[in-house]
Amino acid sequence: MPASGLFTAVGLMSGTSQDGVDAALVTTDGRLTVRCGPALTVPYEEPLRARLRAVLGCAPGEREDEVEAVGGEITRVHAEAVRRLLRESATPPRAVDVIGFHGHTILHRPHEGITVQIGDGALLASLTGIDVVDDFRSRDVAEGGEGAPLVPLFHVALAAGLERPLAVLNLGGVANVTWIGAAAEPIAFDTGPGNALLDDWVREKTGAAFDADGALAASGCAAEGILARLLDHPYFDRRPPKSLDRGDFALTALAGLSPADGAATLAAFTAAAVARAWAHFPEPPRRVLVAGGGRRNRALMAALRAALPCPVAAVEEVGWNGDALEAQAFGYLAVRVLLGLALTLPSTTGARRPVPGGRIHRIRTA
Repeated sequence: MPASGLFTAVGLMSGTSQDGVDAALVTTDGRLTVRCGPALTVPYEEPLRARLRAVLGCAPGEREDEVEAVGGEITRVHAEAVRRLLRESATPPRAVDVIGFHGHTILHRPHEGITVQIGDGALLASLTGIDVVDDFRSRDVAEGGEGAPLVPLFHVALAAGLERPLAVLNLGGVANVTWIGAAAEPIAFDTGPGNALLDDWVREKTGAAFDADGALAASGCAAEGILARLLDHPYFDRRPPKSLDRGDFALTALAGLSPADGAATLAAFTAAAVARAWAHFPEPPRRVLVAGGGRRNRALMAALRAALPCPVAAVEEVGWNGDALEAQAFGYLAVRVLLGLALTLPSTTGARRPVPGGRIHRIRTA
C-alpha cells in the first residue's frame, strides 16, 4: 500500500452505447476519499464498432475466434486510451498503481449465471506496463447477484457532503439509478433502456450514430399506445435489485412510426421507466443528478423533468464529470479489489452478501 494510503488508478469503460473508450485518472483510498483527475474518450472507428455489434449476444463458446479477435482489438484501443491519458496529463506510468478494465459487455443474463465482458486484461497489462484488474462482475453473479450496477459505492463516495436522499441516474446504453439515503445502504438497479434503443433507431432510420442534442426526438410526438405496450414489459414488475441486457428490448414495437415519432417515443419510454423507480425508493430523492451521454439529449432531459417529481440536473451541477463517471468508478473499484474490499452489496445487486471480486493481472518483474 502507498505510504499515503492513496492509490493512483486509471479507470476504463466501454459502455453499451459502443461509442468508444472512456479513460480517467483517480486518486483514492478505495473508501470515501476520491480525487478525480483528467479524463478523455477514444472513439471506436466505425469498422470496429460494426464488428463489436456483430458479437453482441454471443454466449460462452459461441463464435469463439471472432469474439476473441474483437476482444483483442478493443483491448488495444483501451491501451491507446491509457497511453494518451498519461501522456496528455504528464503522468508517468510508474506513478499509476493499477488500471481498472471493465471490458465490453456482450451478454448479461445473471438469472442464467451468465455475464460476458470481452477484453484481455493480461494483454492490457503487457501493453501498458501497469497492473490491471478486470472481471468485476462474475463473482457477484456467482453469489446470486445481478452483477450490475457496479457503480453505486463510487456514487456514495462522491456524494459525501451532498444533501440526501439523492438519486444518481446514469443514462448510458442501459439506464441505472443509485438511491443514496442519509443512513441506509444505497439501493441500485437498472431502470430500463437508456440510449441504446434510441441510438439503434436513429442508426436504422437516418444512418446517424445517435440523436445529436435530441433534435430528432424533439421534432416528433410520442405514440402513447406504443409507449404503454413498451411499459407493459414484465421487467418493470420485478422488484430490485434487477438488471438488464442491452438486447432485452427491441425496436419491433415501433414499426410504422416516422423517425421523429419513434425517437420521441423512445425518449418518453426511457423517462417513464425511470419514473417507475420511485416506487422502490425508501424516501423520495430531493433531486436527481444525471450522468452519461443521455444528459446531452435535450429531449430526453425534458422528458425526465416532466416525468419526475423533483429537480433534475446534469452531474456537472455538483462538479462531477458526467462523461467520465463510469470510467472513474472502475479506477475506484480496482483499488477496492487491491484492498480486498466489497464491490457490491445485497442492496445494490441482490447478492447473498457483500461481494469482493475482480481478477488482478500483475506485471512480472525480474
